[in-house]
Order: sequence, then C-alpha cells, then structure tokens
Amino acid sequence: MAKPKSGAKKPTPAAKAGAKPAAKKDNAARLDLIRNASKKVATAATKVVKAVAEGAKGKVAAAKKAVAEKVEKAPAAAKKAAAKVAPPAPTTPPAKAGKAAPAAKTAPAAPAGKKGAGKAGGKTPSAVPAGPPVEKPRPRATKLPPVGEPLTKREMEQLLTAGEGRGVTGEGSLKGRLVLSGEMPHLVVVGRDKRELTFLLQGPDQEVLPAYVDHKVSVSGLIKKTTNHSGVVEVRKYSAKKPEVEEVAPAPSDSEPKLRYLSPGEVSMAIAAGMGAGIKGFASIRGNLEMMGEDFVLVVSNGGTRQQVSFAIEGKAAVKSLRKHVGQTLQVTGVVDKTSGWGGRITAETVEPRPSEARSVSRDEMELVHIEGEVPTSVDVKLNHGLTVRLQEQPGATWAIEPTLAKRVGLREANFEPGAAGGPATREFFFTPRNPGNFEVEFFLAKAFTPGVVERSFKINVTVKP
Repeated sequence: MAKPKSGAKKPTPAAKAGAKPAAKKDNAARLDLIRNASKKVATAATKVVKAVAEGAKGKVAAAKKAVAEKVEKAPAAAKKAAAKVAPPAPTTPPAKAGKAAPAAKTAPAAPAGKKGAGKAGGKTPSAVPAGPPVEKPRPRATKLPPVGEPLTKREMEQLLTAGEGRGVTGEGSLKGRLVLSGEMPHLVVVGRDKRELTFLLQGPDQEVLPAYVDHKVSVSGLIKKTTNHSGVVEVRKYSAKKPEVEEVAPAPSDSEPKLRYLSPGEVSMAIAAGMGAGIKGFASIRGNLEMMGEDFVLVVSNGGTRQQVSFAIEGKAAVKSLRKHVGQTLQVTGVVDKTSGWGGRITAETVEPRPSEARSVSRDEMELVHIEGEVPTSVDVKLNHGLTVRLQEQPGATWAIEPTLAKRVGLREANFEPGAAGGPATREFFFTPRNPGNFEVEFFLAKAFTPGVVERSFKINVTVKP
C-alpha cells in the first residue's frame, strides 16, 4: 500500500467545515433561480396553449415573443437547468385539453386560411349545401309489342261496354279525349252504355302525347282491357284534333251529370203514372209499340186511360225496323228521359221483340155490342158480355177515358191498330161490364204526353142488364 508523501498538506477540519456552508448556499441559489425560470417558462407555455386554443393569431405571436425575451434574459445556467429539469411543454396539455374541447365545439368555425384554426382543430371539412332532391325519371314504355290479332266485332263491343270485356286483347282503334293522370297520358272513351272508359297510352309516343291534353285523339295499336272499366293501348299511330274554341257556352257533357244505370226503384218510378219526372239514365223498359203520326211510341203502363205512360222512341238505328213491330210487345234498352209524369223519350240502342201477352178475356161465345166512330149514343149490354168502341187516332193525340171509370165499366183492352194501306190508325176499346146499372162513359182526345190537355170529347150511355 502506498503511503502519502511527506510534503503534501492535508485539509484541516476547520477548512472543511467552512467550505460546506458556502457550497450549500450556492446550490440553493441555483435551485431558486432554476425554479423561478421554470415557473416563468411554464406560465409562458400555458399562455401559448391558451392562445392557440382561442385561435387568435396576434396573441400567439405576442406570447412567443414574450417567451423568447424571458428566456434570453435568464442566465445560461438557468437555460441548461431548465432544459434538463423542465420537460418540453406539450402542444395541448392533458389538463387543459378537456376544457378546450367544449370551447372548440361551441366556437364558430375559423376560416380555412388562418394558421391558428389549423393548429387548434386541424382541417375542418367544408360544408356542402344540400340541393333539391333529384327526381328519378319514371319508367316509360318505349318498345312496342309484336302485332296481335285484330279485334272482332264482338270483342270490340265487349271492349266498349262498361262492366264487361276484362282480358280482351287485340289490334284496333279508339277515339276519345286525352287527359293526364299521374303525369301519364290517358284516353277517355265514351262506351256503348254512355259511360266513360279510361285507357293508358304507352309506346314511343308516350312523352309526346301530353302536349295534346283535352284534344280529340284517335289512336290505333294493341288494345288490352285490364279491368272492366279501363285498359292499356300500345300506340302505333295517333292523330289529334284541336278542340273547338268558338263555343262560349259550356258543352252539355260538362254541365249535365254523367249518365248512369237506373236502379230497379227508379225504373219503377219511370213507368208509373204521375211520378219520376226528371229521371234520366240508362235502363231497359218493356211496353207495346204504337204510332203517333210518323213517330213511334212505347206505351209502358195504363194504356187507354188518361194516366197512360208512354215514351217516344228516338235513334236512327232502332227506328229503321220498327214499323213491322207496331202493335207488338217490345223490350227497348237505351237512355230514358222522363220529362213529365206521363212520359218522355227514350234513345234506343237495342230493340228486341217479345211475345205478346195472351188476352185475359176470350171473346169466343160472347155477345158483343160494337160502336164505330164518335157517335154519342145509348146501348144495352148484357152482364159479363162485351162492348167494343173503335175510334180514329190523330197525330200528336190519343183517345182515353178516366181511370176510375175504366175500373167500373170493366175496360180490358185498348188496342192500337195501324191503318191498312196507309190509312189512319184506330184504337179499339174493349169492355166487359161486371156490375149491372147505368154508366156514362166519356172519351177524351188528349195530348199524348200531357193528357190534361183535351181537344174534344164525347159520351155514350151504357146500360148493363143482368
């Protein structure tokens, strides 16, 4: 072991004791200086963070400048101590992040060009204005199907009849009025029973057809009746006619109610005397065919009395072949318009003959008393036997008796008979008295549809003997 040299001086205990307090004072001063510098740096860093969070560019620059000045003034030892002791200040301290986040949510969005906004919250997505919803185009039929079989006459009748013809398909033509329903062109067709049918128009011309709204349009193509009241037309050809603008008054179809089928109760009122004036609709009625001059009349109830209900028959198609059925029973279908309590007119579409009803009273083995013409006279008739009176008819008027008297005297028939070889028509009244006594029977020549208007009359006295 080496021994110390004799010339070296060892420090005395007193020197050691004096050196220790001086070193402690220097260390304490240095620590205080480091602590103060650290506090100043931390305070400046906190201000920088706050300024960044607020997004103020001027405050950030000022805070940076203040930090630089304070750091420069601090001694070099404080700088080194601060670098060793104080960790670098985080961009966003954890303690302050929670407070700054809500403020960032409520604060208005900073402009994209400012650096403070970019540092505080990063890039913000630009707001895209929500425009009007884009409407998808509706699918439209642009291709035509292959040509089908042409419609027969029977199929065309079913196609144009409301309530019938569902499933009928074939090539044909339709005419009607063009309307828009759901932005799609539809053709409104007046059917055989005066009711409207609606057909959707499809095909390449579907986008062009809406320009002809309220025009009279004729289309040809493949027709499909999908329901009993509507269908579809694959349009191959079409033609449109501009509606007439000259008419100032509204068309009858616009002012009048649409025609409809009359209910059974309304039909009963139409054929009853003194009831149902103003009833109009599609119906089928039955009666005896007579003539009034050159006009055809259908007598439906109370024939031969002043409560007779009759309808003048109109319509060229039905009138052509009516002459051969005069005096027979007919079933007429068409539009019934009862203008008064005693009749009106019927626009016939179909006329079908029916077998005449058998006479309720047979004239065989019966004593008949006959009166010809307008002769006021007195006659004797046996009980339960017959009396006939034949009178000449006149155009626009008809012979009739009072309904109550018809019951008392026993009126059975009032038969209309057309004149032979173009001669005047006649009417025969056939009575079978059931009660004995004296009766005054008066005959009236009255207007057909207004029996209250009488042109002339005459009377006969009838004595019924037992």
